[in-house]
This record gives sequence, C-alpha cells and structure tokens, in this order.
Amino acid sequence: MAPTKADIKLKEEVNKPFLGMFFTLMRPKQWTKNVLVFAALIFSIRIANVDMLGKAFTGFILFCLVSSCVYVLNDYVDRDRDRMHPEKKNRPLASGALNPQMALVFGLVLLAASFFAAFRFHPPFGFVLLLYFVLNVLYSYRLKHVVILDLLIVASGFVLRAVGGGLIIGVPLTPWFLICTLLLALFLAISKRRHELVLLKSDKGDHRHVLEYYSMDLLNQMNAIVTTATIMSYALFTFNSGHTIHLMWTLILVLYGIFRYLYLIHVEGRGGKPDKLLLEDKHILVTVVLYAISVMFILMVFDK
Repeated sequence: MAPTKADIKLKEEVNKPFLGMFFTLMRPKQWTKNVLVFAALIFSIRIANVDMLGKAFTGFILFCLVSSCVYVLNDYVDRDRDRMHPEKKNRPLASGALNPQMALVFGLVLLAASFFAAFRFHPPFGFVLLLYFVLNVLYSYRLKHVVILDLLIVASGFVLRAVGGGLIIGVPLTPWFLICTLLLALFLAISKRRHELVLLKSDKGDHRHVLEYYSMDLLNQMNAIVTTATIMSYALFTFNSGHTIHLMWTLILVLYGIFRYLYLIHVEGRGGKPDKLLLEDKHILVTVVLYAISVMFILMVFDK
C-alpha cells in the first residue's frame, strides 16, 4: 500500500534536524499576520523615516516571537486533540517528534527574553504584548471553548497588533481603522471555523469542542454580516481618516480581496489558513501588495 501524503509529511517531520523542529514549532509561516504592525507606518508615510522603520521592524520581530510562544503553548495544550486532526497531527508535539516538556521550557525562555526586550525598548508596547499574550493564554485554556467569544478573542489579537504598531512609532490610529481591522479579522476567523467545520465533519467536537456549537448556516450568516460591515466601515474610514479623500480609490482593491477570499472559501473549499493563502494565492498576494503601494502613493501625492 502506497504511503499517503500525511504519512510522508509525518516522516519528514520526524527526520527533521533537532533545531529544525523547534523552528517548525514556532510556526514561522504564520508570522505574516504580524505584518499588521506596519499598518501605522504605511498610513504615516509622509512623516516616516528610517528610525520609525527600525522601530516598526523591532515591533514586528517581538510580535513574531511572542506569537510563537503562544503557538508553542497551544500545541502543548492541544497535542492530544491535534493527533485526531488530518493536518495538525503532523506538528512536532502531536506527532511525538518533540518532547512536550522540552518544548514548553523553550517557549517560556523565549517568552521571558521577548518581554524583557519589549519593556526595555518601549514600555507601552510591552504592555500591549503582555495583554496579547494574556488574552491568548485565556483563549488556550478556556475561551476557545466559548462560542462566539472565541472568534472575538482571535480578532482582538489583530487589533492589538495594529495598536502596538502605532504606539511603537508614536502615531495614533483612528477608531475607524481599528474597527476595520477588527471586522476583517473576524471575517478571517469565521472563515477558518467554517473550513474546520467542513474538514472535520462528524468528528468536529473531538478536535475542537466549540465546533459543536456552530453550524454552517450560522457561520455563513455571520460572515455575510461581517463582510458587509467591513466594506461599509472601510468606505467610511477613507472619508474620516484625517487623510485625503482619494483613499476611496483603494476601496476597489479591498472589494476584490474580500470577494476573492469568499470565492476561495465557497468554491475552492479553502480558507482554513489565511497566512498560507496570502503566500500561495497570487490574486490575494498581488492585491495586498497593490493596496500597500496605492495607499503610500496616494498619501505621498495627495495628502496635505
């Protein structure tokens, strides 16, 4: 009998170098979520300088390290449930390729070093990182089992990334931008739950208990509400951001990006890994890059 893709992947994980397994445990592919730290810098392009870029990059690295600690904790807590998941069973802890206690010690050391660096570099930013970590610890041990609240906690992590990015370079973010960030993050979180519901089918409760309380109809309706609210909020943001109204031209890119993601969810059955889609789907990647370039160009040319 020929080995399945899952068997091949599991064998690759087991045969990875020891340090390579720790790097995999940190989930570097999910670091793309932390790019949101640069949002404040992009919308402040007219006053941006090398020092601000350096601070934003430092904030990005620190968020990557702390978020990796959260992933280590999640993998440690969920290692038994992950063994029943068709994809997550290949992770270092779920597959047995890495000792759980050793992984937990690694995460604690990395967390302590990250917080020490954050509070030394920028105390307010350090408190944002601390709040982010505390919320995720609560999520890992309790809140991920609370229907609807689990989605809000995931979305709040993206808002904290945006807030942290603004704090570290000394630029405030408008309420409309934070609302847009929250709604877009909710859209991604709901889409991920929907994908899990489709993927796990009858075994949904064995892997993630909260899936027992969701239905496809509920998630589809929630996504429809959040999608509409996101588009409307972004449209209002372009007129109330304190910048030029020419930002409204970027709405077409936002519309295409959201509609493309909906296409991937409903037609191609994807959407479980937003960070992976960003790198693998050329349409999404090009849209994000064009959006960032368009915003910077418009603000540099038209903003006063």
